Amino acid sequence: MTAVAVELRRGRDLVEPELFDRLVDFCATEYGLERVVAEQVQDEALALLYVMGTTKSGAAMAPSETVDPGWHTFMLHSAEYAQWCHESFGYYLHHAPNSKLRTQGLMVDVVGRIREAGFFVDDRLWGTAGDCNAPTCCGDGPCC
Repeated sequence: MTAVAVELRRGRDLVEPELFDRLVDFCATEYGLERVVAEQVQDEALALLYVMGTTKSGAAMAPSETVDPGWHTFMLHSAEYAQWCHESFGYYLHHAPNSKLRTQGLMVDVVGRIREAGFFVDDRLWGTAGDCNAPTCCGDGPCC
């Protein structure tokens, strides 16, 4: 039997590189993140949004506290966000926050859905990794 390496998708590849860089710069500045962390947050947020939008499961999914700034960042770039939603899903994906939904069980489910869609997931940003540490620990899981 031959093992076949499968390259996982990245959220950053769902938008033009120039837009991704602008979003990351804004996220880093607005939320006081180091650029490398802002890149990870924005990458995860884009993958989450894509899965939510293509599966019409926005009401059943939520970002972790750490990934949420990536969604906020994209929404604040409203023209680009609206166009991306329309081109990607055919509708505008609204953000209806409910921080009480952020349980470890939900985050595990969300991470599983993103993985099933073929995306790379950094568990540390979702509170599902056993060894997460600040600044990437979201506070949603028992590790923080």
